Amino acid sequence: MSDTILTELGERLVTGSLSDDELLADTGTSPPVHILPDANVVKVGGQSLIDRGRAALFPVIDELVANLSEHKLIIGCGAGTRARHAYSIGLDLGLPTGVLSVLGTFVSSQNARMVHYLLAKHGIPFIEPAGFAQLPLYLAQRRAVVFFGMPPYTFWQRNPETGSGRIPPHRTDTGVYLVSEVFGARSMIFIKDERGLYTADPKKDPDATFIPEITVSELKERDLQDVVVERAVLELMETATHSRRIQIVNGLEPGTITRALNGEHVGTVITSD
Repeated sequence: MSDTILTELGERLVTGSLSDDELLADTGTSPPVHILPDANVVKVGGQSLIDRGRAALFPVIDELVANLSEHKLIIGCGAGTRARHAYSIGLDLGLPTGVLSVLGTFVSSQNARMVHYLLAKHGIPFIEPAGFAQLPLYLAQRRAVVFFGMPPYTFWQRNPETGSGRIPPHRTDTGVYLVSEVFGARSMIFIKDERGLYTADPKKDPDATFIPEITVSELKERDLQDVVVERAVLELMETATHSRRIQIVNGLEPGTITRALNGEHVGTVITSD
């Protein structure tokens, strides 16, 4: 091995075991590259916005378009109520988590295609996972892309923890978040129909208190029954390299998306540390 071009770590990877904890730890000593550091990943909520139709979605679309001159946008879409209906039928039929994940993926894709058609006149493309290799080109040429938020695990989606039922634990919040982490994006913004995180669901509890900023560890200590993003996102943030800050804003309030893209602290900010 002495006359090869392998690095010292490369030689250890070739000759060692990938179950060796010390070897695996050494693979994380050099920081990964920020592939798209000037791109912003935004997630348009399915149930919170797309399901509401024209009145809620059109202003969000207009605000995103208005920001294209200043910001590059990777726009992920949620699945919403139709996915929940599909889950309920699938559960009644006894389908496993991996198959339910397939159903959720199709609904998320439908929503993404509808958003894409609304943005088509601006030349903004819809991309599937196989098309992500062209993502930098699309951003350079058109400033934005649309994709479906469900991570493409489909049948390979892991089962929820014991006692948590069969609903796929990694859904559209998680899929969109992972894009921001992998590409080292500038920001990760979740566009919902609420101001941000509350101590309880504000739609059901009028006494719920707004939380403008919190860390993942503090949020876990509170053990809230309802959180504004999927819990899997919070778990991923704890070991994230790039996307260690997420922001939740109310897309029904004009201007909040723009302010978040400009770096203002609107809505709720959740950080890893």
